[in-house]
Amino acid sequence: MKIVFATNNAHKLSEVQAVLGDAFTLLTPRDCGVEEDIPEEQETLEGNASQKSHYLHGRTGLDCFADDTGLEVEALGGAPGVHSARYATDGHDFAANNRLLLKNLEGAENRRARFRTVISLILGGEEHLFEGVVEGRIIDREAGHEGFGYDPLFIPDGYAKTFAEMTTDEKNAVSHRARAVRKLAEFLRSIEK
Repeated sequence: MKIVFATNNAHKLSEVQAVLGDAFTLLTPRDCGVEEDIPEEQETLEGNASQKSHYLHGRTGLDCFADDTGLEVEALGGAPGVHSARYATDGHDFAANNRLLLKNLEGAENRRARFRTVISLILGGEEHLFEGVVEGRIIDREAGHEGFGYDPLFIPDGYAKTFAEMTTDEKNAVSHRARAVRKLAEFLRSIEK
């Protein structure tokens, strides 16, 4: 089954493809002639995921899905949340985002955080939402070189290493995105039967 995934992020694409497996072929917006940035102007993860999938479906007419992910830090009242990718700047500057997060957590005893992913699937014109959450904590300095974003700062509950210190398979066993994608895959497989 071919389906369009609203991302041009190679890391995210490979993570999702690994979870979905060979039964699905992911296409990017560029593969479908959509070169412009897909808007994400909502105030919630659900809203952004929905806006992106509806936009892509409207431009291509194809079945598609979009996700939005946020890091929600307790000591920061849930920030950066929906603004995670653009926490420090207007662009996707992972290093600047990590520096700002560590600065904002200086002296904080509560380092609890969670990653949350929401996926909006448009299939046959109908929208379906899936959510994945992983609880953990933020450490005080970066560790590891795998993954992207806040991965070098986040240790999931039950583990002694950051997402950035894990292999792709280890991360996909527990990550928020993988949990949401597994729900998406189960749904797609159930309707294919």
